[in-house]
Amino acid sequence: MIRRPFSLYVEIAAWLLMPGVVLAFFPTYCVLASQIAIAGLFALSLDLLIGYAGIVSLGHAAFFGVGAYAAGLLAQQGWSEPLSGLLLAAVVSGVVGYACSFMVVRVQHLAQLMITLGISLLLYEGASKLRVITGGDDGMQGVVVAPIFGLFNFDLFGRVAFLYSFVVLLLCFLFVSRVVASPFGLALQGLRENPRRMAAIGTAAPRRLRKAYVMAAILAGIAGALLTQTTQFVALEVLSFKHSAEVLIMLVLGGSGRRYGGLLGALLFSLARDWLSDLNAEFWQFGLGAVMVIVVLFAPGGLIGGVARILSAWRHRGEAAGKDDSRKEARA
Repeated sequence: MIRRPFSLYVEIAAWLLMPGVVLAFFPTYCVLASQIAIAGLFALSLDLLIGYAGIVSLGHAAFFGVGAYAAGLLAQQGWSEPLSGLLLAAVVSGVVGYACSFMVVRVQHLAQLMITLGISLLLYEGASKLRVITGGDDGMQGVVVAPIFGLFNFDLFGRVAFLYSFVVLLLCFLFVSRVVASPFGLALQGLRENPRRMAAIGTAAPRRLRKAYVMAAILAGIAGALLTQTTQFVALEVLSFKHSAEVLIMLVLGGSGRRYGGLLGALLFSLARDWLSDLNAEFWQFGLGAVMVIVVLFAPGGLIGGVARILSAWRHRGEAAGKDDSRKEARA
């Protein structure tokens, strides 16, 4: 019989209880909770690139926006079923990601930053010029989304939107967890740490990195489609550099290369933005910038990395104290 670690049961219980806690104790924040779930999925997709594959990106919003517009165009043309909209957004984002992966994977570091940023800017300007299709600066309107399974209609309070976004986030999180724990995920981490050694043992680095890039694009596209379906509107800002920068900030706050880093970063960023903007709508970014500086200086691995280092230091201190006690007893 296989014994499961206690932490696994705690993790499962937390996921199962979270929707009930939000609906029971924070019913007026369901809209914000759905936005946090979407941002968490977006950050999770970027973490697959940066934290595990070692591919840096400043234009990950390109795939978020492609998924958002794909789902919006489908609904605008009369096909309003939401699950097929997610599927279409995933396919279109994956195709665009596959086409871009050949350019991104062949370079490294600063060149990757420039190429990913350039792709995002090209798509942003293209969407801005195609006003007939995208609506340009005015955004895409007339997006109508049908009830989920024909039963659950999106309400004004955001309850259905939150549950829908939460379930999709959970499924994508389980998928990413399986990927990073698989031999493919371990190979990605090896390529991130020492690409030359991985190439020496016969690992096909470009093919694996392209596959990871496509997976991240698909997940980002699903997040964009979720935003379109839950808000029934697509703004041009989904393709903006600001959006790419925000998801990178989320990942830095939570900690890259850790399963819950992107989710925690999305939660903290969204709550901090909501709280700070209530305090001062004009200077809320000042407070967020101060938090970023503190995290980078004192917890360079993000909040999860900082907590892990503290716990490791306590553990080593306890082990050292235990050894000293055993030595004293031996001498006595």
